[in-house]
Amino acid sequence: MNSRNKGKVGERELAKVLQGYGYDTRRGQQYAGANGDADVVGIEGLHIECKRCQQVRDEEFLQQAERDARESELPVVIYRRNREQWKVTMRLDTFIKLWRAYEKNLKKIQKKDKIGKSAY
Repeated sequence: MNSRNKGKVGERELAKVLQGYGYDTRRGQQYAGANGDADVVGIEGLHIECKRCQQVRDEEFLQQAERDARESELPVVIYRRNREQWKVTMRLDTFIKLWRAYEKNLKKIQKKDKIGKSAY
């Protein structure tokens, strides 16, 4: 299988995996000639660069995601080698943005739980 077809297969595979987590994802529009689209779309706020390869060139892949990402999107690379699980690569500042959003949401949930429990 040539690298172009391997990429397409990988993008479809990743979209299906993400669908298993409840996201309405699909392969991006780059196959139609549009440049700058994410490889996999359907998770708001993320620009997903998908790589299905044996040699991981993480800096090169991240730079591509950063170039192509819109201002409102966080660039991430999701990749998989043969017979391995999918992995995510991102810069530390991207991870911190995601983690802070998670913490903020967690605090809201905990606050609601405390309010709900005190009513009983």
